[in-house]
Amino acid sequence: MENQNKVSFEEVIGKRRSVRKFEPGKTVGNSVLENIVDCGRWAPSGANTQCFDFIVVNEKEMLGKVTKVFLKQAQRLVDYAKGFPAVKKSYLANTVAIIIVLGDPRWKVCFPQASSEKYKDEYSLNNEAIFLCSLGAAIQNIQLGVAAEGLTSAWLSGGGEDTTNSELSKLLGFPKWMKAYGTIPIGYPAETQDKRYRRPLAQCLHWNKYETKQYRSHSQIDFYESTLRPFAMYRDIEKIEHWKDFEEKVGSWGSSFTTQFSNSSGKLEKEEDFSKPRSEGRATRMRGKN
Repeated sequence: MENQNKVSFEEVIGKRRSVRKFEPGKTVGNSVLENIVDCGRWAPSGANTQCFDFIVVNEKEMLGKVTKVFLKQAQRLVDYAKGFPAVKKSYLANTVAIIIVLGDPRWKVCFPQASSEKYKDEYSLNNEAIFLCSLGAAIQNIQLGVAAEGLTSAWLSGGGEDTTNSELSKLLGFPKWMKAYGTIPIGYPAETQDKRYRRPLAQCLHWNKYETKQYRSHSQIDFYESTLRPFAMYRDIEKIEHWKDFEEKVGSWGSSFTTQFSNSSGKLEKEEDFSKPRSEGRATRMRGKN
């Protein structure tokens, strides 16, 4: 007989949230955590290398030590990554477990290697992409496993920073040349979380070829980085046009964030240096402060 309580895959995806408010005093059994990690184990990976390991931290003392590492990481964001809308990580004290997803770079040797000097850089860069995509798949599978168990989580990418990774390596005993690309705190949500902002499906879905009218311009990305980002990151409303202060926050960019065609001209732009902001918005100015 079919399980009437079975949750569809689409419902699991819809339930996944990045939550930073957990109920205190809760616990969860090891079998539940094993089920969650097993979801990560089944993630696809380049050449089936399974280039990941999972450290589950659920003992109270160790949870406290890992939390201290991330409290320091959060303060470094405030001090040295000015302009980024960082959040305090004190909520980690109420997690039932923290899963560290380690990437093992030795496995990249199993990916396609260039046999011609001409393609050496191309394959090297692509192998790095394969490695990171494999880890991202494992992290996403774990988050979906968390949602399927009726729990909630977040994805802390800060563990991959060299300073934080070095501290985690010393604390948890993994080789420092491995890296904690994903840190996933797990808990029971303290309050109901609605869906975060998402682009309209029609804007990011392209049929048979890239629709240039759905292209997002350099200026639109600059506006998001300098002005809209702190609100889009943390507000629990899926459709940006439903914000009470939509017109105030989005202004003339309204249609670019709410309709299918964010680029009515259909013109594409030349590649630029996308590794750093190109605008003079609020976030950029904050970075320039001493």
